[in-house]
Amino acid sequence: MNKKANTIVFMLVATLFNVVITVVSFVVLLVLYGRILAPLLPQETAAIGLPIVFIAAILLSFVIYRYALKAFTKRFEVEKYFDPLIKSRRSPKRD
Repeated sequence: MNKKANTIVFMLVATLFNVVITVVSFVVLLVLYGRILAPLLPQETAAIGLPIVFIAAILLSFVIYRYALKAFTKRFEVEKYFDPLIKSRRSPKRD
């Protein structure tokens, strides 16, 4: 496979990974909220937990994705296998 195909496959897999991490984070945080925090709160304020859990899951998945991407770029030579997503508009320097 060439660099462009590698980049497209990587973007698809990374997007799928991010979605899976978000869903798993949401389910785990929702279960933790339901078991630990919801019984302690009054009935009127317990409904606010769902949006807070959703936002927390998005933030947690962002942090996990960022660390996973850093580990991936340390392990593999990104320039060797992938095409840049955004190319420079400047023309190359001539000697």
